[in-house]
Amino acid sequence: MASLGHIAMGFAVARAHEGRFNWKAAVAFSTFSLVPDLDVVAFKFGIPYGAPFGHRGATHSIAFALLMGVAGWVVTRNWKSTLAVTVVVLTHPLLDMLTDGGLGVALFWPLSNTRHFFPWSPLPVAPIGGGMLSKRGLYVLVVESVSFLPFWIYGLWPQRKPKP
Repeated sequence: MASLGHIAMGFAVARAHEGRFNWKAAVAFSTFSLVPDLDVVAFKFGIPYGAPFGHRGATHSIAFALLMGVAGWVVTRNWKSTLAVTVVVLTHPLLDMLTDGGLGVALFWPLSNTRHFFPWSPLPVAPIGGGMLSKRGLYVLVVESVSFLPFWIYGLWPQRKPKP
């Protein structure tokens, strides 16, 4: 994915968590939604894509989402925030499983390094790095913008002013 979908999920989870639009929460949850892709640094260390700690490996697992939730608990001591962090991190691999490229997602790591996709793959996989500045990259951004529009609308919808 090109990350627009992941960020939209961060905004939507922030809205659900806060009960209203809040920039600080939207940025925080969007950041958490992107954390699994920090695994791209593995390429710099010569770790192959399909390795357990390669791209879409361990950081794209249910176990990693739970670990991030535990980290959220340590920081906030708040169950609502812990659940929100876990959910938003877990949305990342689930959305990546809807893409049409790559090797799949190691959702059940450490129990299995088998990579998975959903049977339906409506989202085009984004080119990594500078490839986003191509026709393919623009296509991916347009598809994601349209596909995640409901999440953007929900996440950004202004709060109603209370009636006097």
